Amino acid sequence: MVSAKNETHTGRIRLGMVGGGNDAFIGGVHRIAARLDDHFKLMAGALSSTPEKSIESGAALGLPRVYEDFKTMAIREARRKDGIEAVSIVTPNHVHYQAAREFLKRGIHVICDKPLTSTLADAKKLVKAAETSDALFILTHNYTGYPMVRQAREMIAAGEIGKIRVVQVEYPQDWLTTEQDFKQAEWRTDPARSGAGGSTGDIGTHAYNLACFVTGLDVVELAADLTAFVPGRQVDDNAHVMLRLEGGAKGMLWCSQVAPGNENALRIRIYGETGGLEWAQEDPNYLWHTPLGSPKRLITRGGAGAGEAAARMSRVPPGHPEGYLEGFANIYAEAAQAIVAHRTGAKAAPEVMFPTVQDGLKGVQFVDACVRSAQRNAAWVKLAP
Repeated sequence: MVSAKNETHTGRIRLGMVGGGNDAFIGGVHRIAARLDDHFKLMAGALSSTPEKSIESGAALGLPRVYEDFKTMAIREARRKDGIEAVSIVTPNHVHYQAAREFLKRGIHVICDKPLTSTLADAKKLVKAAETSDALFILTHNYTGYPMVRQAREMIAAGEIGKIRVVQVEYPQDWLTTEQDFKQAEWRTDPARSGAGGSTGDIGTHAYNLACFVTGLDVVELAADLTAFVPGRQVDDNAHVMLRLEGGAKGMLWCSQVAPGNENALRIRIYGETGGLEWAQEDPNYLWHTPLGSPKRLITRGGAGAGEAAARMSRVPPGHPEGYLEGFANIYAEAAQAIVAHRTGAKAAPEVMFPTVQDGLKGVQFVDACVRSAQRNAAWVKLAP
């Protein structure tokens, strides 16, 4: 990756963070990702919903400026000559829209965790806010930053497996198999904060985004069977979703957080008229390619057969594992290139690629369609183009 191997700008981008305080898993991941290629410097934060915890978390991180709430942070940072240029939003889903809006309208670039928002109405409003702002909006669907995911996308775009017929994608976990009593489970299973989708919003959106990103196809309509297996749970913890994609391709998406023995088993298989591809997140440096009528062949990150799209996402020689944190860091590095280009009014290089607010809208539309389909006994529901 250009941004991983070479310096893309002079001086690091001043970064702020909303959410991600003490005991918040994803905040730490974003901070590592932002630091990995040394393109960002964390300068300010509103790290918790309570002022006391925000100040405590900021002190623990040694931040120069800590705020009690994100609106105050946006106002004051926009007024400073040395204010932040970009902000990472790593709060529970229901805060994404309000927080992102405050920074976007002040011209501060937004790097937001997925899903885009907790409701479709908020997602549509956030799209408008992003489109009317001069700032960039980056959504951290981190799996799009994996080298072999880029390799698969490049091969499909080049026609190496022919016209796509079948897409199978799954993301099973087991951490919500029983009723849990800790912070992550508490908000992720609360529809007021997570949104109407449980596993569909939390990990189903990842699987859905991956399928669309790799194939280059949008889903036209779907039929979803959603279940909450744990008694009393208000959102789904398992979903089976039939997909009809552009061009006549058919697909199936399974996401589950009640599948014992699975940790983060995101996997995709794509079959075309002349071959197939298979990739698994827990073994991310390998991509299996099966040309029709030939033996299955293994393409490795940095190895023979891997192309430029994968090379741009790689940092270390082949055989050394790269994965989750590097995938996140690749999104941040791509964002850095786009932000630096934006400083001068230039366009980022054509190979720079990251999920946008429109990708976020598609994810929320997916969740909304799944819920509506399930309410109608798995009836087929069309997705907005």
